[in-house]
Amino acid sequence: MVTATITVDAGAPPRAARRLLTGFFIGLGVVMAVWGARMPAVQAAAHLGPGRLAVVLLAAAAGMVAGLQFGGRLAQRHGPARLLVAPAIVFGVTLGALGQCRSLTSLCVVAVAFGLAHGLLDVGVNAAAVQCQQGYGRSIMSGLHAAYSLGALAGAGIAAATTWLSHQVVFAAVAAAVALAAAAAGPKMRHIQELDQHPAGEAHSDSEGPQGLSRSTMWLLGSLAAACLLAEGAATDWAAVHLRHLDASESAAASAYALYSAAMAAGRLFGDRFTARFGAVTVVRAGALIASAGLAAGVLANSAPAALAGWMALGLGLSTAVPSLITAAGRGGPRAVGTVAATGYIGLLAGPAAIGALASVLTLPAALVLPAVLAAVVAVTARRALES
Repeated sequence: MVTATITVDAGAPPRAARRLLTGFFIGLGVVMAVWGARMPAVQAAAHLGPGRLAVVLLAAAAGMVAGLQFGGRLAQRHGPARLLVAPAIVFGVTLGALGQCRSLTSLCVVAVAFGLAHGLLDVGVNAAAVQCQQGYGRSIMSGLHAAYSLGALAGAGIAAATTWLSHQVVFAAVAAAVALAAAAAGPKMRHIQELDQHPAGEAHSDSEGPQGLSRSTMWLLGSLAAACLLAEGAATDWAAVHLRHLDASESAAASAYALYSAAMAAGRLFGDRFTARFGAVTVVRAGALIASAGLAAGVLANSAPAALAGWMALGLGLSTAVPSLITAAGRGGPRAVGTVAATGYIGLLAGPAAIGALASVLTLPAALVLPAVLAAVVAVTARRALES
């Protein structure tokens, strides 16, 4: 069992490590946004119908969940620094490879590798971010997650500005940039290795998770992360559809997710300041209530302007929730971070399908009340999850 030594001066916040982690979060956001925005081109190039495209997305999801679980164990044993450079390079390279695929089989194979790299990198950056935050002695997690949101906005902008180029060229360019940036960060990994102050996993009873975090608390954190990410999946896949359902113009419908993302990025940029002043529980509860009430009002008002305001409220209100849940999971070490993240992504992956199923039985507005209800659940249970 590997145990790292404490090498961080408590009086000197690890700023170099924070800058490196900010870059990795930005890269994650850029790649995921470019992949999602150019998905129709991937579908057309391989002549995939909706069902076959769903198989590709399922392959990527399976790889990601495996990466989250395996990465949690690796980070627990060896430290998260080892899960940054190599997975980031593979993440970029596999994006480029996805652009070259022309069949369902090749897409599925590469999508598994893409998802696996995504999962490993996700655990690495979040586990290292928890340790970096401990080195600062104050909340910085929300700001690091803001870097992901800003990266996603930048990626969406890149995709929108390069529609005249083939997706193969765009994927290859982004892949090269990400892989080269990750490789350049390699010699600086000592700044992140110095953050690893905690003994790797010890033996626990069946009722406890890693490093004493109870299993019930760990699964509660994961369930709340799933609720928050279900709302994110709803915004990604259904916000524009919702606006079109209300007879909004195509441009207005397309702006729904952009406004949601911008509101989330803004909330995360100020989230650390509010968390330091009022505490994580208060900030998460207040934000979840804003998200719940705002989206419910926007959906029930049955008008496009109200709907846009509702999606913005959802993004702003839930902006600090996932960073706070990851911070709380960090008390159990990297393996707990991986478990909570993996559970959370189940909500992101299953949520849009669940809303679609509800909409087929009820109506789309009625189905979109689900994220509002789950945001209310986050508000009610935040204290128990974050303080246990």
